[in-house]
Amino acid sequence: MRGRDQVARQIVRAALVVFACAGFCLGNDSPGSPGADKLQGLLQRTGEQMSAYLEKFSDVRCTEKVMQEKFKNNGKDKIDFKEESTYDYLVILANTGGELSLSESRLPVHAAKADKKNRSMLVSNGFATLFLVFHPVYANSFEFSDVGDEVVDGHRLTKVAFRHIRGTRTPAALALRGREYPLELSGTAWIDAETAVITRISAGVENTMVDVGLNTLHTDVEFAPFPFHDLQKTYWFPLRAVVEVETPRQHWRNTHEFTNYKMFSVSTEEKVATK
Repeated sequence: MRGRDQVARQIVRAALVVFACAGFCLGNDSPGSPGADKLQGLLQRTGEQMSAYLEKFSDVRCTEKVMQEKFKNNGKDKIDFKEESTYDYLVILANTGGELSLSESRLPVHAAKADKKNRSMLVSNGFATLFLVFHPVYANSFEFSDVGDEVVDGHRLTKVAFRHIRGTRTPAALALRGREYPLELSGTAWIDAETAVITRISAGVENTMVDVGLNTLHTDVEFAPFPFHDLQKTYWFPLRAVVEVETPRQHWRNTHEFTNYKMFSVSTEEKVATK
């Protein structure tokens, strides 16, 4: 997300063009085993949920508050500079010629004050759509494995680990000096086995990319139910996303909070010209 108009030295963003593909790759369990069948069924239902969810996600708008933090390079994680911005946030979905594309629209509500020292800040885009890992268009780019259950707030959730398959498409990239470097994400998702709803995703770059100046990247996205009075179904939308990046000389953390979800509608009015 852009905290201000100037381009930061390090920018992390999600790829906006999604190419059609299908299928799931299982990890630890051999195909046909009870564990694999169970996981396959859960992934299939989760993929179907993500397909329906993506269309609904593009029908809502919300308020996004972004806190950008830059830490001092002394190993003590003391904050060197912090700025906050607020946006009117909307994800736009388009399907042209069989290709699915996502773009994020942000209208500044409260822009961050200009930094007099002109410090480089992290710009992180697209992490609210990290669920694309489980969408059918990206699923066969990852290996999945069941790593057990966990009870969270009284609900039993299945923890599904995922790992990007080298050489395949990935929904995230590092944009640096005019080039894009695909990110081989790996992590864990917490999924409600009954509803196939994703409640949380934690992911990062397992292998460092020191050669392009990236030591570590980690993101954690929490989802929460947001009911709408005109919809019979409750959808889980992003509630909070934290993105943390370290390079040999820099350390940033961006926190995105999403609130005030409302149905997005466009109204038009036609008038007949009279002479």
